[in-house]
Amino acid sequence: MRWSYCPNNLTLFFGDRLLSSILMLLLTLFLVFPLMYQFPPLSKGVCRARWTAASIEREYGVCENLRKLEITGVSCRDVYAKLLHRYRHILGLWQPDIGPYGGLLNVVVDGLFIIGWMYLPPHDPHVDDPMRFKPLFRIHLMERKCATVECMYGHKGPHNGHIQIVKKDEFSTKCNQTDHHRMSGGRQEEFRTWLREEWGRTLEDIFHEHTQELILMKFIYTSQYDNCLTYRRIYLPPSSPDDLIKPGLFKGTYGSHGLEIVMLSFHGKKAKGTKITGDPNIPAGQQTVEIDLAHPLQLPDIENLRDFSELSRIVLEVQEQVRREEQEEEQRQEEEDCSQQAASQPAAQALGGEGAKGEETAAGAEGAAQDKAPASQPFVLPMGVISRNEDYPRTCRICFYGTGLIAGHGFTSPERTPGVFVLFDDDRFGFIWLELKSFSLYSRIKVSFQNAEAPSREAFDEMLKNIQSLAT
Repeated sequence: MRWSYCPNNLTLFFGDRLLSSILMLLLTLFLVFPLMYQFPPLSKGVCRARWTAASIEREYGVCENLRKLEITGVSCRDVYAKLLHRYRHILGLWQPDIGPYGGLLNVVVDGLFIIGWMYLPPHDPHVDDPMRFKPLFRIHLMERKCATVECMYGHKGPHNGHIQIVKKDEFSTKCNQTDHHRMSGGRQEEFRTWLREEWGRTLEDIFHEHTQELILMKFIYTSQYDNCLTYRRIYLPPSSPDDLIKPGLFKGTYGSHGLEIVMLSFHGKKAKGTKITGDPNIPAGQQTVEIDLAHPLQLPDIENLRDFSELSRIVLEVQEQVRREEQEEEQRQEEEDCSQQAASQPAAQALGGEGAKGEETAAGAEGAAQDKAPASQPFVLPMGVISRNEDYPRTCRICFYGTGLIAGHGFTSPERTPGVFVLFDDDRFGFIWLELKSFSLYSRIKVSFQNAEAPSREAFDEMLKNIQSLAT
């Protein structure tokens, strides 16, 4: 048999084609397949260049902990493929499905762990205090096998848990050892511990009977889940240079229900406050307040402002004005629908121009009101208006007409009632509930949340619609 070797293209030439085919098959079996086994693909669309130490640091913020990998015997590739890439879809902000109460979960990469932190408002009524947080679960990779999921609920340390990614914007957690959540003193000890964490006090310190009932109801309802929860993704609201203030998450006072988390977002001539945490009256996901930015309010002087009837008169006059404008808009719409198509085309163009001008006027009303109003004006709550926090600001920038959602227990007979939106500064605002004679103070949550930006305005609006439909 004659053969020769060509160094340029590493080709073998055989006199016998059969022997050549057999040799190529053997080369494939003994050289190519072992290499494929040594470097298996991570998954569709994943490039090996992405699991270098530098790329992991850039993408996930994991830094000095990568130097410890050699000690544990875990490679950068293992961290990326079995931990970071596998669980990348659960990073960001989530709302747990806990009936009317909701919640705020932030899933982050923390060193060589992925941790789910539940964010809790400060103790009532200290709305300006920082948020509290506690871990609910963690995922880590300490050996060259699958990532380990651990439940962090309870007071006995980490224990066996499970995470199931239902779809891109939904996942669920399950605790496999719920006995770790129990305490030796039984339910009474568990309740006392929960009360100290949730409210920062004992039941004896809470004198209001209705508040005691609400607290006990929440403990019974939430503790039954045992950290077996379903989470749905939420986004931070997109911002615009024309917004009154920067949108985002705020802590607000809600009477006997304590402090709750509200998301403030802007939608043209309207601003909306959506509950991220809720209560049996107005559950999480519902729109708690709506601000009409086209109708600023001119407050009376400080002495007349103390008179609740004077403030009520001003607000009700604006409410009647808004009602008339809505009726006129409905009549105009009906006239357009009833007119003949041939005649309506030029008319529609004319009306469209007027409508666009009206929108510009409404959108500019906020700016015009701010130009006319002083940089700050004295503010005081009218006599008879109840506030959980007496330490509210005594000056404000501007006020708007708005409506607040109220309902009976179990979200029965919900209705929107008139109120006053009061902007104090870039990080605080308030709302006077006219019918309830109550005042809610809101303070910005100053936490930098990662992986929480909405991909588009449409995606954010769809998210709001989804969480509201789940609440109802």
